[in-house]
Amino acid sequence: MDHIEMQRDDVGAKLGMWVFIFTEILLFGGLFLVYAVMRHRYTADFHQASLQLNTFIGALNTVVLLISSMTVAMSITAVQKKDKRMATILLCITLLCAVIFLVDKYFEWGHKISMTLYPGTDLMQSLKHGYILFFSLYFFMTGLHMLHLVIGAVILVIALTKVRMGLINDEHYVLLENGGLYWHLVDLIWIFLFPLLYLVT
Repeated sequence: MDHIEMQRDDVGAKLGMWVFIFTEILLFGGLFLVYAVMRHRYTADFHQASLQLNTFIGALNTVVLLISSMTVAMSITAVQKKDKRMATILLCITLLCAVIFLVDKYFEWGHKISMTLYPGTDLMQSLKHGYILFFSLYFFMTGLHMLHLVIGAVILVIALTKVRMGLINDEHYVLLENGGLYWHLVDLIWIFLFPLLYLVT
């Protein structure tokens, strides 16, 4: 009976995570739609504004998140194979990738802020309407993405702690699995954000 109950809890947890991921996709899908409409209306302004972004940092962050998605998936496999040590190492690599992403974004945002190139400043108000829309969407969308990344990292830190304590193991790993699904969502969102914001043509 206990085993059946645990299975029911796991199925419910997984279903809940998939429903949550669906709502997040709707949220960012709406933002992508707004971006597409504004980009169509202000094509030249969006292109010129995107040149102020560092494509190398954007590409680096893409690679970093792809690596992190791979390592978090491998950590789940390691847990299933009862390899706690490898699962711990892989989760630590995933979290390191999250830190690298945030540090890159800190310098990128810091550069824009030092130039007063963000919504509400006198410089922004003096620019064309398309520029203002681009940078408003840039800060909002990347900021929202970073919030999701931080939340995902917190979930993975909790999962890492439970792996080390043996509470996440080959029989009970739904928290890590759901954390991995959430992390893949964070990665997927960035895969769309990178070309939309950094590779505007």
